Amino acid sequence: MKHSKIGSLMVDDVVSVIPQTSFKEVAKLLAVHRISGLPVVDTDDKVLGVISESDLILRQAGAAPAAEPARRAQPAWRPPPTGVDETEDGPGTKARAMIARELMSHPAITVHAGDTIAVAARTMAQHHVERLPVVDTEGRLAGIVTRRDLLQVFLRPDADIRREIVDEILEQTLWLSPDAVQAHVIDGVVTLEGQLGRFSDIQVVVRLTQEVDGVVSVVDKLTYRCDDSGSRPVRQTPPAVVDDARHSRMHVERSP
Repeated sequence: MKHSKIGSLMVDDVVSVIPQTSFKEVAKLLAVHRISGLPVVDTDDKVLGVISESDLILRQAGAAPAAEPARRAQPAWRPPPTGVDETEDGPGTKARAMIARELMSHPAITVHAGDTIAVAARTMAQHHVERLPVVDTEGRLAGIVTRRDLLQVFLRPDADIRREIVDEILEQTLWLSPDAVQAHVIDGVVTLEGQLGRFSDIQVVVRLTQEVDGVVSVVDKLTYRCDDSGSRPVRQTPPAVVDDARHSRMHVERSP
């Protein structure tokens, strides 16, 4: 079963800057290209960090108003307010940033062109980022992928989704007969119906179906003939009943 790779969705014509790029030039590039972020690279095109619009907003928010009302005298030194990060990458530093190196968040969270869309989505969710630089094996910038790019997979036609489920999962992977399981797809929601031999088979079918590109959710209506989950004992016929049944069959066979 094939999954779409980041390389098929990424933008390879990436707007990037070097660490010495000025704050104003970074802001200009974001505005001219109508993008919300960009990577920072060194002279070998290796990704050092990422700058987002929010990083520039911190600089603007940290600038004092031109005509600030007079305030009462403050001590010459006081500890920073609780929750304010004054480390190298903290808001305090970025609020005074003048060049890309001071603005960027680093180390950069990246993915590779061969990674799946699912990997990129999990990475974005885990690190709470909206874009990921795509790098090669040497860490050099190859492209960039955004949340919007990842959403393109959900535009996949229902017919294509169903065809992959039937052909690649049910028939080629699990070797099921064509009439064992029926798959219906409407707006990316897959409904599976039919009967399988074991309970564990259902778990496999549902999991593989969920991994198909473009699937929004899976509705499981599958049944099974044998419960092999071990969650409850398998019902067995008492020996006495079996003996009575065998005796009855023998009596009938011997009757004239």
